[in-house]
Amino acid sequence: MNIKDLLIPLKPATFALKFLPLVIIVIALINSYFIVTEGHVGVVKRFGEAKDQENPGLHFKIPFIETVEMIEVRTRKNAEKMASSTKEQMPVTVEVSVNWTVNKEAALDLFKKYGGLSQFEQRILDPRFRSATKDAIPQFEAEQLIQDRASAIQGIERRLSDEMASFPVVVDNIQIENIVLPRKYINSIETKQTEKNLAAAEEHKLERQRLEALRAVNTADAKAKGILKVAEAEAQSILLKGKAEAEAIEAKAKALKNNPLIVKLTEAQAWDGKLPATMLGSGTMPIMDIRATRKE
Repeated sequence: MNIKDLLIPLKPATFALKFLPLVIIVIALINSYFIVTEGHVGVVKRFGEAKDQENPGLHFKIPFIETVEMIEVRTRKNAEKMASSTKEQMPVTVEVSVNWTVNKEAALDLFKKYGGLSQFEQRILDPRFRSATKDAIPQFEAEQLIQDRASAIQGIERRLSDEMASFPVVVDNIQIENIVLPRKYINSIETKQTEKNLAAAEEHKLERQRLEALRAVNTADAKAKGILKVAEAEAQSILLKGKAEAEAIEAKAKALKNNPLIVKLTEAQAWDGKLPATMLGSGTMPIMDIRATRKE
């Protein structure tokens, strides 16, 4: 075999070695910067040790020596489905969720202590969240838990906030997404609600009857008062009329007493034009002296 034949395969390797520094420089340039997106902070690690924290934007690092770990500082949501029991020892399954946010200024410290968000959730947040929920739920009866979730949520929030006070996070909001009770209890609730609705309907019916009876009484009372007022008015009218007639008679009597000629005038006004019948016969006309007698 000729020596030239052995040297021919070495030429591509020689070519690669010639351009290797350029390739290394390009790779180094590519790895010399990093971009932190909004809602995150960048934790710069040097040989695995967390050194600095960078805010959103363009930043530079030492190629091949420093790496960057992104920590989300926006609100995160953790959901848990767990078994518990009510105050009356009834088994219940609840689905709860919590919104929480990493304190931006403390992201580097959180990373150093817990290694990142996933480890923090698994080792710190989730166990305390489950504990707070299981402590709060048994304080409420099943019916109260269904009708007044807000009180149960406040109980969980209070316990979890106390548990998380020493950690660099903020608990924003807790929600009870769902409550699953035994089917037997659900049936009893439905029966109870049906009976309550029937009782309410019967009470409404009785109230309506009471109002109708009260309306009838009021109507009768108003009618009776109307009749009484009419009778009083008529009696008053009769009384006034009688009084007026009595006064008229009294005035007339006084007038007759003072002037006797008025009697004769009244008799003349009342005469019907016929002659009075006498024992003398129908053809005889009596003579009446109507001349006034003068008193001496």
